[in-house]
Amino acid sequence: MRAIRLHAELPLAIGAELALPPQAGEHAIRVLRLEEGDPLVLFNGDGSDYQARICAIGKREVTVQITSRQPLQNESPLPLILAQGIARGDKMDLIVQKATELGVVGIVPLLTERSEVKLDPTRAQKRLSHWRAVAASACEQCGRARVPEIQPATALSAWLEALPANDSLRLALLPEATLACRELQFAKTGGVLVVGPEGGLGDRDITALRDAGFKGLRLGPRVLRTETAGMAALASLQTLHGDG
Repeated sequence: MRAIRLHAELPLAIGAELALPPQAGEHAIRVLRLEEGDPLVLFNGDGSDYQARICAIGKREVTVQITSRQPLQNESPLPLILAQGIARGDKMDLIVQKATELGVVGIVPLLTERSEVKLDPTRAQKRLSHWRAVAASACEQCGRARVPEIQPATALSAWLEALPANDSLRLALLPEATLACRELQFAKTGGVLVVGPEGGLGDRDITALRDAGFKGLRLGPRVLRTETAGMAALASLQTLHGDG
């Protein structure tokens, strides 16, 4: 039987008894139908799985006891950050979910020249919380014990100005580019991959990226949708330079 894994933003330690966060407790009891005595696995993002057992189910909380800890070694040796032009509707959820499964260490939702999604401060905060929950859920499913950092949505220009000066490879998916994934050389700091929204990156975006040291990356002769392009690139990069 496959272990039930739940994300819990709590300090976890062997022997501790603690109440699950409300959402995790509700999911365990109402959706997964777990009962007192049932085992489950918790993780809080520190790189380990914590084996636990449900010791009490109350009206408002579910209490578990941590029984053991298992450090995991399933993170990619290639640290990659996906900077994604915000896509419409459920596409962004899909991108966050699949990028998490493919091992990214961070995701930056970008507002670009051709972005069709507009976010006021209230909506932006709600979307950020939602995307972080999507990433945590993807970690529950794929077995990761480190949740990628989802940054607040930001304008491309502001994000470029704040980029740290290190030897991370800076890449942007561009249809006219000639550089292929197999030709890249990564330092230990990994890389950053920029993917445009549905309408692609505009001329001002591309100029700003080139001025900031980004190289154009080409995947093939066909134009891919935004929800496909980043996933195809991440899978290729992991196979050639990371997990593969």
